[in-house]
Amino acid sequence: MSLKAIAAKLFAKRIDKKNTKWIFNPHEAQERVFKALIANAKNTKFGKDHDFSLIKNYSDFAKQVPIRDYEELKEYIEKILEGKDDVLWPGKPIYFAKTSGTTSGAKYIPITKNSIKNQVEASRNAILNYIHETGNTDFVDGKMIFLQGSPVLEEKNGIKLGRLSGISAHYVPGYLQKNRLPSWETNCIEDWETKVDEIIKETQNEDMSVIAGIPSWVQMYFEKLNTKTGKKVGELFKNFKLFIYGGVNYEPYRSKFENLIGRKVDSIELFPASEGFFAYQDSQKEKGMLLLLNAGIFYEFVKTDDFFSENPERITIKDVELGVNYAMIISTDAGLWGYNLGDTVQFISLKPYKIIVSGRIKHFISAFGEHVIAKEVEEAMRRAIEATDAQINEFTVAPQTAPENGLPYHEWFIEFEKQPTDMDKFCLILDKSMQEQNSYYFDLIDGKILQQLKVTKVSKDGFQNYMKTLGKLGGQNKVQRLSNDRKVAEGIAPFIL
Repeated sequence: MSLKAIAAKLFAKRIDKKNTKWIFNPHEAQERVFKALIANAKNTKFGKDHDFSLIKNYSDFAKQVPIRDYEELKEYIEKILEGKDDVLWPGKPIYFAKTSGTTSGAKYIPITKNSIKNQVEASRNAILNYIHETGNTDFVDGKMIFLQGSPVLEEKNGIKLGRLSGISAHYVPGYLQKNRLPSWETNCIEDWETKVDEIIKETQNEDMSVIAGIPSWVQMYFEKLNTKTGKKVGELFKNFKLFIYGGVNYEPYRSKFENLIGRKVDSIELFPASEGFFAYQDSQKEKGMLLLLNAGIFYEFVKTDDFFSENPERITIKDVELGVNYAMIISTDAGLWGYNLGDTVQFISLKPYKIIVSGRIKHFISAFGEHVIAKEVEEAMRRAIEATDAQINEFTVAPQTAPENGLPYHEWFIEFEKQPTDMDKFCLILDKSMQEQNSYYFDLIDGKILQQLKVTKVSKDGFQNYMKTLGKLGGQNKVQRLSNDRKVAEGIAPFIL
């Protein structure tokens, strides 16, 4: 065992001991975070506008700070962009993470010295947790690749702007720099396809042990490696031991990945966003991700069924229940207050608090009152793939409300890497699984309001070409899993078989 591996084991043990304190005292951890956030921000513009000096407890906070999305926080963000201090958090943020907005163009999410420190530590701790749990340290001496956006940053009034993954590239620890690929020059390439080609040149003859990124784009890298070398990824990289991912559910891609790799490798799921780092997978034996309760983020939750009502009930972790779909609301040490993240989660454990990401509050299908969420379609896809030996590259689902013939239905656009052994069986399992998971969908099928779902096949690389038309190829961009209209369906239409 190398000195680096020994050091990693010792460090992992120390961090595990430190984490145990807050994991087993979760309510106290959140109370400390809450009090620190309010105390630090009481003299900011936002704190004065919302009487932070009078807030004594969570009940006061919930009364004085409404739930907001980006649009409703935008007036404060614009003041910071103009160069003003002490707006949402003391001083100025050191970065703005630039993301794609839905209604107002680009969104600028503040990142402070405090919040980037917590993000970096969470990323590190996810790997250290894996080392402590499994004892595996072989990978620390190999090369590591993080498929991410360009680290080139702009600047506006003294604040640097860039994609989160590009900002994160500036915080790779020194002890990993020698092992890290691709080169800085390659990482700065903006065009994704050109970038992947250069990454392949730099990595194909290296001893890659850790590969990280959003599954759909890592898949593209693996496919190009396979085409260029004629070898499985696991044969090419004999010491490839760990895949780290986030952003989307890995399960629909798992079968394809294992085929491209040629064997199974351990994986760690992360839940990072521009707004904060919320959770990471803390066990190779159990599902779900550990919710980080001591990392500068105070959490609230609203049941998704109630979210769009006039005064939805807001609760803290003390009152969450297992298996309920919640919109996650955050207040952070980057100055986001009562902020609707847009993601929905379900708790699968309360001791400790562990979650799965179930979808997006605005991404669902409820054209007929069924309220289908991402977790349900992804589970249905997993079952259908498993039962028919299929492999997929990507998929999305949309309602067909006005078919030329027959009843309306849900249309599944699927790019197959490997066709199901029995397409009828594949469709039947998809539909049956949806009915089992969603009672509203069952009632609509049973009541002859909807007919069984239909699968529309998408051509090879169809989703990549669709994302290219949007200017969203690679990086942190993801294909929208669900739509309540036909916008994505119309966009993918030129690429169907």
